[in-house]
Amino acid sequence: MKQNHPGSFFIIMADGELKITAVIPAGGSGRRMQASEAKQYLLLDGIPLLVHTLRSFQESPVIGNIILVVPPADVARIQSDLVDAFAMTKIRRVVAGGKARQDSVRNGLAVLPADCEIVLIHDAARPFVSPALIEKAVNGAVREGAVAAGVRARDTVKQCDREGRVTATLDREQIWMAQTPQAFHRAIIVAAHQKAQIDNFYGTDDALLVERMGIPVRMIDSIPDNMKITTAEDLAWAEYRFSIRK
Repeated sequence: MKQNHPGSFFIIMADGELKITAVIPAGGSGRRMQASEAKQYLLLDGIPLLVHTLRSFQESPVIGNIILVVPPADVARIQSDLVDAFAMTKIRRVVAGGKARQDSVRNGLAVLPADCEIVLIHDAARPFVSPALIEKAVNGAVREGAVAAGVRARDTVKQCDREGRVTATLDREQIWMAQTPQAFHRAIIVAAHQKAQIDNFYGTDDALLVERMGIPVRMIDSIPDNMKITTAEDLAWAEYRFSIRK
């Protein structure tokens, strides 16, 4: 490993470059959005939300390849209407997703390029991911093996039972709200998904699958705008963010 400048780390391979692939699961139905089309295809600032997300990885100098995972019925049209139409040249494969997000990520991992060393996984519905955050996640994975972006809890955190009664007040200094990107050494994340499949275990994020193997995951600070677009109110907020950036 070579340190090029403070905070930046790269694995030196035969050709001197780190091989990094981004897996973007975009198989959501968008039920909470209450729209006729899946949320990743809804227009944001005049173009599909998914395109904004993909452009961040297309334009990132540290990303070599992108694996896009979409609903099975959408594979053909996404290749023509999105990948080709918006010149997403780093997208090497558009593959069919599975029943759950975890199944879709696993399908993406199954077609990683042979020389891929680091895998970065990012939600399609987080369109404001920045090049700096992508690089921070990659650098963290090189150094730590497994990292996840997130934000530290600002409010007091209460643990409750199913009836809403408080059972504990947690130390917010130790609480993070996990987001994506999450980045891993290839062998770690592939093994974690394989074990989860064997155990028929479904987790809420990819980092959890790594954690249950006893491998530590390091949290890294995210950025304020990196929220997930889930509801119509979120989409309206995203439109506002784009309007004030112009």
